[in-house]
Amino acid sequence: MGSGTVKMLRAGALAAAVEIGVGAGALWAFPAQREIKAGFVYVAPVGDAGWNWAHDEGRKALEKLPYVKKTRFVENVKEGADATRVMTQFAEMGFNLIFATSYGYMDPCVETAGKYPKVVFMHCSGSKRSPNMANYFGRIYQARYLTGIVGGKMTKSGVIGYVAAHPIPEVIRGINAFTLGVRSVNPKARVRVVWTYTWFDPAKEKEAAESLIEVGADVIAQHQDSSGPQRAAEERGVWGIGYDTDMSRFAPRAHLTSAVWNWAPLYTKIAADLHEGKWTNEPIWWGIETGIVDIAPFGPMVPADVRRLVAERKRDIAEKRLVVFRGPVRDQAGRTAIPVGVTPTDLELYAMNWFVEGVEGKLPK
Repeated sequence: MGSGTVKMLRAGALAAAVEIGVGAGALWAFPAQREIKAGFVYVAPVGDAGWNWAHDEGRKALEKLPYVKKTRFVENVKEGADATRVMTQFAEMGFNLIFATSYGYMDPCVETAGKYPKVVFMHCSGSKRSPNMANYFGRIYQARYLTGIVGGKMTKSGVIGYVAAHPIPEVIRGINAFTLGVRSVNPKARVRVVWTYTWFDPAKEKEAAESLIEVGADVIAQHQDSSGPQRAAEERGVWGIGYDTDMSRFAPRAHLTSAVWNWAPLYTKIAADLHEGKWTNEPIWWGIETGIVDIAPFGPMVPADVRRLVAERKRDIAEKRLVVFRGPVRDQAGRTAIPVGVTPTDLELYAMNWFVEGVEGKLPK
């Protein structure tokens, strides 16, 4: 990485490498499954119109495959022992493909996979794997960068509020990518972060957005499963940038765009690989060129020149001309975090535990 790289990036990547088992380099295959029964574990209600709704749209796509005989989901499953219980029930009921769709399901997934070696477990957004367990995700940070461009162009105050869920690498990475997008078009703008320590709590998340508006934010972005922050933007007369799905229906006068998920291509690919005997526990991290992540249609208030710029940058990312975290990138204290011309490895991105310059907010020690 070069001597200028901050130590915390290296240390985080080393920790991730140990977790993932890179040193062993082992990839495990799984025998072909004539029929597939797929179970999905959701951390919040499908009716959240966000993260869980998007995953459930992917589940519905699986049902159209002729060899998928059954799918089922359980919603509102707490991270921890409750997740272990639900995954165990799926395995005992004969489900041979289980999707654990929240970061906090990682250790329960590892535990349950160890007890049911004839079942394939897929964990979303984590880092651990085993012979019959893999992790999968999409490069949503690429879409975050694009929405950051929109926010940077639309802010008048130069202060953008970001309602954030939990201080884990996935969320931190998204905040950083968003901020890089903002400052690529508005170098003096700031992204102010408030942590809610929730995934889905509409009232609390709306309140957090209101607190940001009170201190001058005129654009509200979010990493939350609810539309609470967008509703706050609508009511307070500021702009909003949503997450997970197109949230324009909740804030039609405020909504600029959203960073969105489309899980169907990936879920159908995983099922097809398992059916055909091609499944391995190799980690999956698809980019914007696959369609798994994207941005929602622009609101009518977004000017034509901003739309054109975002379209150009999206093509650049898809065709690898623009790499979001390629250096030089400075950290929150102004130190070189990623040197000129250096691109962090996926392991380093997965372990990201620092903020880029332009973010106002603290990470827990």
